[in-house]
Amino acid sequence: MIDTALTDLIVDLAAARARPDRPPLIGVSGSQGSGKTTLAAAVARRINAAAFSLDDVYLTQAERRTLAAAAHPLFLVRGPPGTHDLDLADRTVAALRAARDGDETPLPRFDKLRDERAPEGEWPVFRGRPEAVVIDGWCLGALSQDAATLAASINDLERDADPHAIWRSYADQQLAGRYQAFFAGFDAIVFLAAPAFETVLDWRCEQEAGLLGVTPDQLPDGRRAELARFIQHFERITRHMLDGGVRADVLVRLDDRRRTLAIETPGEHEKGAALAAPIPR
Repeated sequence: MIDTALTDLIVDLAAARARPDRPPLIGVSGSQGSGKTTLAAAVARRINAAAFSLDDVYLTQAERRTLAAAAHPLFLVRGPPGTHDLDLADRTVAALRAARDGDETPLPRFDKLRDERAPEGEWPVFRGRPEAVVIDGWCLGALSQDAATLAASINDLERDADPHAIWRSYADQQLAGRYQAFFAGFDAIVFLAAPAFETVLDWRCEQEAGLLGVTPDQLPDGRRAELARFIQHFERITRHMLDGGVRADVLVRLDDRRRTLAIETPGEHEKGAALAAPIPR
């Protein structure tokens, strides 16, 4: 269920950040399972907004194979910084902002079941000029880390598959460079903060169970362990964001059932201020 107060918040934020020459670009950030995509879709239903996800601009399989061969094999797995086509995202935003009544703007889509970008002929089309553009993404607004922090492994995936910190260092370089440039184009970012990283596994299992039409405790044997391993690809950056390593205009603290506990503005007079303190556990 969507918290209507959050929908209202983003609608009001979009109206406040609108300019006569272009619709505002609003980001909804949060870990896997936090409800960011559902919230973005709810905003698009409330106002004439165009919405797509950072997930929709993943690199193709061929592009990820090339990246994996050049940088590190873990880049075969979509999600971490470096595995998105941010140029495609920028082009889509530019087209939406330039659109007029009667124009049709294709919105990229990624087929997660096939682990491949959907053919362009299957992309949904936004018609007309949007009141806002809303993009959701798990790492929107995330800040980079220092070399000493990156050097120490934080989970089994990093210890086993990235002992020399090559994968995570490359991802961090991408985050510090191209991704920060992308984030800077947003008029506002809203960060949906999980109560703790450990909650993310429960949320991811709920998502998986929903796709299968079962309850989380009915997932096949071993599937929870597989998902626990999978989310380790996102653990470092997610924990960093929860510890204050994110630049956002609004912080929404959630409980483990995704209910809103508090809505905070990190910096009243500074657009996109970094969070000053860790999120209490």
